[in-house]
Amino acid sequence: MFPSKPRLSLPHASRRDFLRHTLVAAGAITLAEPLWAAMGKEPTGAIPFQKISCEGHYPGHLQGVCSNGQDAIFWSYTTRMVRTDAEGRITHEVPAANHHGDLCYLDGKIYVAVNLGKFNQPAGKADSWVYVYDAETLKELARHEVQEVVHGAGGMDSREGHFYVVGGLPGDIEENYVYQYAPDFKFIQRHVIASGQTLLGIQTAAYHDGHWWLGCYGRPAQLLKTDSEFKLLGRWDFDAAVGIMGYGKEKFLVGRNRRQDQGHDGWLIPAIADEKTGLKTV
Repeated sequence: MFPSKPRLSLPHASRRDFLRHTLVAAGAITLAEPLWAAMGKEPTGAIPFQKISCEGHYPGHLQGVCSNGQDAIFWSYTTRMVRTDAEGRITHEVPAANHHGDLCYLDGKIYVAVNLGKFNQPAGKADSWVYVYDAETLKELARHEVQEVVHGAGGMDSREGHFYVVGGLPGDIEENYVYQYAPDFKFIQRHVIASGQTLLGIQTAAYHDGHWWLGCYGRPAQLLKTDSEFKLLGRWDFDAAVGIMGYGKEKFLVGRNRRQDQGHDGWLIPAIADEKTGLKTV
């Protein structure tokens, strides 16, 4: 017998990154897609498609959620950043500047839309940033100005390596805006969504299944769906304003928040795409 060739042993994260970049190079997925969603598979032994409660109570309400597509969920609670395992048990928690908003995961980092100024005011009163954290430790790595988000940066996601930031809106404007940035956060352009007025703008953003899903406040809360170029495809009474992330084909995990004496509690519930209601919980 011939001697066997030595096998290259890579850490789990390195194997996952190698697979991701191989699939990106082949055109099978984009950088923004979780591996399970991009490959048409659901995770096994990882994040379940069921209600997931985040451990702990927090001073501010839930602003957004994302995951690494494997075994960790990231929760933004206005003044706290929290990393949990797939079942919602805290692994890391760090204080955060007020106001940390919706967030996204890309290549081992967490990106958070942050406004240090006022929301929903005419241009000149916001102070919009994106803060970057290490996804394993929640150590802050960088801050990028996104001052083009003139009504206050409140949410974001990525697509094909670019970042898209959403945020506040004065009450007299009948459209919403999405601000596109290059990987180095050089501003590219502002996209306009012919959505009509939504209360305080857009709070959460998720690019999934080739579409943008955007959560807004309201009475009732509103859900917007657009194509990849931000042409409005639907607007429904559905609450995804404190968190939305793609899970598998036509599946999502949606954030929920409850205020109690101890503070704010956050959790995720499963939802599926629906032609009549946009999304519906299951």
